[in-house]
Amino acid sequence: MSEQGSRQAMVKRAAFIGLGVMGFPMAGYLQQKGYDTCVYNRTAAKAEEWTSKHGGRSAATPREAAEGADFVMACVGNDDDLRGVVLGAEGAFAGMKEGAIFVDHTTASADVARELAAKGAEMGLGFVDAPVSGGQAGAENGVLTVMCGGDQAHFDAAKPAIDCYARACERLGGVGAGQLTKMVNQICIAGLVQGLSEALHFAQKAGLDGRAVIDVISKGAAQSWQMENRYETMLDDKFDFGFAVDWMRKDLGLCLEEGKRIGASLPVAGLVDQFYGDVQSMGGGRWDTSSLIRRLRQLQKSYG
Repeated sequence: MSEQGSRQAMVKRAAFIGLGVMGFPMAGYLQQKGYDTCVYNRTAAKAEEWTSKHGGRSAATPREAAEGADFVMACVGNDDDLRGVVLGAEGAFAGMKEGAIFVDHTTASADVARELAAKGAEMGLGFVDAPVSGGQAGAENGVLTVMCGGDQAHFDAAKPAIDCYARACERLGGVGAGQLTKMVNQICIAGLVQGLSEALHFAQKAGLDGRAVIDVISKGAAQSWQMENRYETMLDDKFDFGFAVDWMRKDLGLCLEEGKRIGASLPVAGLVDQFYGDVQSMGGGRWDTSSLIRRLRQLQKSYG
């Protein structure tokens, strides 16, 4: 084999399906870090924008994007969206070569992860469920936290590719463990954001300088990522960024459904889910999840 042919053989090929606020930069890091990357997005204009910025290639269907790829990543909306890009004649599985690995970054149910892993195994494909945390900023800066489930061998093979956009990537168990861990993550966040909202609302009503208060308490036991990254915009009543309420409700729905199935009591998560329903009724479905504080302010106005 010639030197050029040898180099081409060593280049790993990847596909990325779903170029939303998360997938667009994640796919960019794959291409930037040496993976020959082909992308697919339901809206073709987004794929054209990606190739214009990052190079690589785009395809008209998930199947075409996946052809010849060693790794196929996906980051779409929900279980049904995932099935739509994976299964069927034009789905990714139909185009993947034997031995290739599908890495699902969608926040979805553990059940769909197990379902797709089983179908993939029948076709000689690997599967890793790998939901992420870190938000849009984490994706853009390549510092996501990735929670994985799947066979150890599949995880070990896929980890170098995932590391292109992750600062932490761990396997938590078999298929579905990544999605279950993401549920734990979202349960934590729900309580934290509601607590921070109530605390900041209380500080303002008490006549305190919210920024000065946070400057003090953030150095103690109350500190959290949500406090550090969201308190200023919460005080300024700005929520046109970040992780949308609609998506958080979808995630909490998964948590509550799984909690019911396994017998785990989630009273705070259930209550906060209802509060996010109130925010949606206020027209805030696309607001950042920290908009829970706006709900409290609205309640205050209603009570006078």
